[in-house]
Amino acid sequence: MTPPPAPPALPPRKGRDFIARHGETVFNAAARLQGDHPHTPLTRAGFAQAEEMGRALRTTLGPAPALTLWASPTGRALQTLAVMAEHLERDWHGTQTDPRLVEIGMGSWGGRYYAEVIDAVGPVVTPEGLLRPAPDGEDYRAIASRVSGWLADTADDDGDRLVIMHGISSRVLRGVMTGTPPHPEWGAPIAAGLPQGSLVMIERGVETVIHRGTGGGPA
Repeated sequence: MTPPPAPPALPPRKGRDFIARHGETVFNAAARLQGDHPHTPLTRAGFAQAEEMGRALRTTLGPAPALTLWASPTGRALQTLAVMAEHLERDWHGTQTDPRLVEIGMGSWGGRYYAEVIDAVGPVVTPEGLLRPAPDGEDYRAIASRVSGWLADTADDDGDRLVIMHGISSRVLRGVMTGTPPHPEWGAPIAAGLPQGSLVMIERGVETVIHRGTGGGPA
């Protein structure tokens, strides 16, 4: 099978992008598919993971760094950012949100227990830790398109950015930013998975892991 073409090159970005995966939520702890569900609160473990990322980023950047704060508009991303912003001595109220940063839309599978969906349709998590798209959900090319749009719109912004996202959508964003070849089955650039509570820095297409979290689950 001929591999899908690589996505078009994006304009060079100013500054660095610090991309974090939110902490564990009540859905993660209960093994339920979150997808683009608007609000699934963090657990105590999730808050602890946000604390660890905040400390790690403060160690890297120092107090009150010049950062633009970005987040998916979901509650779990904003909760994670609130904790991190406190560590950084930055005002959370200056956060900018964008729906293009949300998690993969899981359609009618969203909110259901993994075991229930697996019993009905078979495995939904691949060996690579990716979610199989739901028949009425979002595919990986669509995620690549929307995150690429956000990247294009913010390419000329001055300074560094802190971006709080999700397991699957952050993998696609990171894949686009680092020039990862399109996935042979899903047709979009997808970076390697990282646990919940992980934080990376991407500068000029090169990724560095700042903190590796302790959470699990694909999304």
